[in-house]
Amino acid sequence: MRSMLGRALPILLATGVTMGLGDSATAQPPEKEWPIHSMDRPKPRVVDPGPYTTPPPVPSDAIVLFDGSTLDRWRSEDSTKGPARWRIVSGYMEVVAGTGAIATTQSFGDAQLHVEWMSPSPPRGTGQDRGNSGVFLMGQYEVQVLDSYHSDTYADGQAAALYGESPPLVNASRPPGQWQTYDIIFRRPRFDEQGKVLQPARVTVLHNGVLVQDAVPLSGPTSHQQRRPYIAHPDALPISLQDHGHPVRFRNIWLRPLEGGR
Repeated sequence: MRSMLGRALPILLATGVTMGLGDSATAQPPEKEWPIHSMDRPKPRVVDPGPYTTPPPVPSDAIVLFDGSTLDRWRSEDSTKGPARWRIVSGYMEVVAGTGAIATTQSFGDAQLHVEWMSPSPPRGTGQDRGNSGVFLMGQYEVQVLDSYHSDTYADGQAAALYGESPPLVNASRPPGQWQTYDIIFRRPRFDEQGKVLQPARVTVLHNGVLVQDAVPLSGPTSHQQRRPYIAHPDALPISLQDHGHPVRFRNIWLRPLEGGR
C-alpha cells in the first residue's frame, strides 16, 4: 500500500493540481480496488531485514505487558475472562491451541506498541495455515502474524498486513524459528456523539525495522472475507493476541500510551 502522498497523487492530478510537476503532468488512473483476500493481488517484494540482534531498550515511560516471567497483565478473552491459559517457557509465551485468544487486563487507545514473535520451526502447513496468529489493537484491528517466509498467501493476509485491507509495502519476514519484531503506531478512530466516524483508525508498522505500513487508514474493524463498517466504541479497549491453533511465540511486549494524538 502506498504512502498517503501516493494515495492522494492520482486525485490531485485528476483535479488539475500538479504539485509542481509542470503543465505536462497528466492524470493517472486511480489505484485498483482489489477484492478482499484476492490471490491475484500483487504480492509485496521481498526485503531481507538482516538478522535479529538484541531487543531495543524499553523506554522509561513504557508499560511492560510481558517481560517473560508472568501473564498477570493478560487474561483469557473468552466469556470467562479468567487467567490467560498460554504457557511460559524460557522467557517467552506460547499459544496453546484451543485455549483461545488472550487480552490485556488494561485498556488502551492511541499507542506505540512493541511486540516480538516467532513462528514454529520446522514450518508446517501452507498459506494461512502456517504460523498464524495476530495482534489485535483495541481487540478489533489486526496486524497479521504469519510465517510468510517463502510461503504464498493472499497479499492482504501475509505477515504485517492489516488483515483484509492493506498488504505490507514489502515482505520483510525472517525465517521461521527466528525472532521478528513489530513496532506499531496506532491511532484509534474518532467518533462524534451520534457514533459517526470523524477520523478512521490509522496504523503504522515497522516489521523487523522496515517500514511496511505508513499511517494507513482503516475502513473498519478486521473481519474474514468481508469488510465491516465502524461501530462506535470506547476510547480505550484491551489489546489481544490470537489463538489460531499454531504454537506461535511472543516476548518483549511493551507499550507507550500516546496522549493528545491527532
